[in-house]
Amino acid sequence: MATKRRRNNEINAGSMADIAFLLLIFFLVTTTISEDKGVLVKLPEWSPESPPPLSIHERNVFSVLVNAQNQLLVRGKAMDIADLKNSTKIFIKNPTNDPKMSEKPSLAIISLKNDRGTKYQMYIEVYNELKSAYNELWEEEARTKYRQNLNELTALQQKTIKDDIPLVISEAEPTGYGEEK
Repeated sequence: MATKRRRNNEINAGSMADIAFLLLIFFLVTTTISEDKGVLVKLPEWSPESPPPLSIHERNVFSVLVNAQNQLLVRGKAMDIADLKNSTKIFIKNPTNDPKMSEKPSLAIISLKNDRGTKYQMYIEVYNELKSAYNELWEEEARTKYRQNLNELTALQQKTIKDDIPLVISEAEPTGYGEEK
């Protein structure tokens, strides 16, 4: 009797490495990788000379301190972050001509100082609230002056509004961890 040899069924896997490599290249080429842009801040140009001393009235400075426990101290008083935007808007605009608030929006300065122990998330939240206050003031001014939203105005009209209410956020060097001054 003749014995039949049974053949093993095999799949030729010689080209599998080539296919995997082509798929890898395809996904690398077609995938977009998002980049975190961080906080976009326009810094002044560097100068070797010391800046001239400025004469700033205390009433025009809105000081915001964030300590190592992520607590806000605004103009010497504790404040919740939920109240920061509204307080900033009132300080800048000074609708009641309060002698303790800024003389006019063009003179208002927001001073932000953090502790080295401040959490980054808290820093971003505070910065966003301050920036949001300015954005809302610009929108209100655009509606009052031109009866349009800010993004519907011409570049010259937008510049006029931003010159009337300039974004001035001064960031001081952070204090040491837990060192609140």
